[in-house]
Amino acid sequence: MSAPAPSQLAIVDAESLPRQDEVLTGPALAFVAELHRRFAPRRAELLARRGERRAEIARTSTLDFLPDTAQVREGDWKVAPAPAALNDRRVEITGPTDRKMTINALNSGAKVWLADFEDASAPTWENVVLGQLNLIDAYERRIDFTDPRTGKAYALKAADQLATVVMRPRGWHLQERHLRFEGAPASGSLVDFGLYFFHNAQRLIDLGKGPYFYLPKTESHLEARLWNEIFVFAQDYVGIPQGTVRATVLIETITAAYEMEEILYELRDHAAGLNAGRWDYLFSIVKNFRDGGEKFVLPDRNAVTMTAPFMRAYTELLVRTCHKRGAHAIGGMAAFIPSRKDAEVNKVAFEKVKADKDREAGDGFDGSWVAHPDLVPIAMASFDAVLGEKPNQKDRLREDVSVAPGELIAIDSLDARPTSEGLRNAVQVGIRYIEAWLRGLGAVGIFGLMEDAATAEISRSQIWQWINAGVVFENGQTATAELVREIAAAELTALRAEVGEDAFAAGKWQQAHDLLLQVSLDADYADFLTLPAYDQLVG
Repeated sequence: MSAPAPSQLAIVDAESLPRQDEVLTGPALAFVAELHRRFAPRRAELLARRGERRAEIARTSTLDFLPDTAQVREGDWKVAPAPAALNDRRVEITGPTDRKMTINALNSGAKVWLADFEDASAPTWENVVLGQLNLIDAYERRIDFTDPRTGKAYALKAADQLATVVMRPRGWHLQERHLRFEGAPASGSLVDFGLYFFHNAQRLIDLGKGPYFYLPKTESHLEARLWNEIFVFAQDYVGIPQGTVRATVLIETITAAYEMEEILYELRDHAAGLNAGRWDYLFSIVKNFRDGGEKFVLPDRNAVTMTAPFMRAYTELLVRTCHKRGAHAIGGMAAFIPSRKDAEVNKVAFEKVKADKDREAGDGFDGSWVAHPDLVPIAMASFDAVLGEKPNQKDRLREDVSVAPGELIAIDSLDARPTSEGLRNAVQVGIRYIEAWLRGLGAVGIFGLMEDAATAEISRSQIWQWINAGVVFENGQTATAELVREIAAAELTALRAEVGEDAFAAGKWQQAHDLLLQVSLDADYADFLTLPAYDQLVG
């Protein structure tokens, strides 16, 4: 490969970090620059296409399977067989790539760790660069951590006891302002993918694994095609065999739910599976059908479980699609954080987690997510009971499943309504999460649950939707901007008392309050909360 021209080289615009030169090497930055040069224009076109499709949904209030790709859905094809390291995925733990989490996740007993540079990580430059460094150190087995508060030391277990890493880069919409190419900010996706792939592809092959990725916020098969083109180029660039990269796509947008087969087809030489989430999926429904009237108004987010008819249509279609094409179907998140003080709370929550994982395993999923190491054994038991010694249940084709297009958007099939308490909870969780995010924390414990950016997205989206739909709650109050401002002001006062004056002053509470109101009350709905939030993120 010839050396890139000077105009392609990166400009790093950030304070220097310890050991950053081990990540931001000349060859690594040249690779990211080449990714930017080749693929950033197509990224921009696809982002514009999202807006065009959203306008079409606003006009028609409907979605359907694509007529132009019927031959893909009707064709006889399968994705490439799973590599050994990704064949058994019955439990996956998720979390950011700070040093302590890296060790704990790898040691957790889960089969897979989703090493997250996306929704569970606020993209400060420190998190972006040192997260990459922590993964390099883990693969080189030179990572350890001592908690400065407790003195507890953390170190990796034996190699055969560690989870397989599947890394999640940022979504296509996010930029990386600290790296510029030809005067333009880099794509966060290409930075995260490029640095990780360049440094670790061969390292991982040497460990008997490979560069595996989760692809977030995908909205169409054309976006999956772009990722596939990037994988083909990247493998040639560093000289590893085609098909070494494997990608699992999160079906967390309503438009992607109508293109599952096409997405797998575009990535078929690199596809590992699809994942069914909840909060981002609901956020996408609100975003796309926000003009669609009362029948698209969601009730309280906690009332929309995976057993809701339209959610069940989505998950069952995902399992059927994956198994028809030889791919893994991965289920959703158990976000409960076990309490060290309240055994009764744990008992009730563990029973709910078990019921959820039993349902997923019974429905045909090959694995599922947890947010805390203490939940790994519970999820493992649910899948062990169904799988036994088998690594997955891809042979269970679910040919009994038939989903009509309208079932995926039959929001009014759910017998539940927005409540005044749901509005208050959305404001509370939104402020608390955004405050932590602005301080550089992406995975945040709130009211006993591990929350990430998707929680804040569905919270502010529901506030926006309820106001614009003129929802009347059970107590006779109407959802209005004035009511939300009152609740937010009261929450800010309560937080000041809860955390104390010093901690309140040192935090980002007022800033978080103001940003939540901005994205919840503005007439123009922001596509992603993280876009205006990134402008306010320090570091």
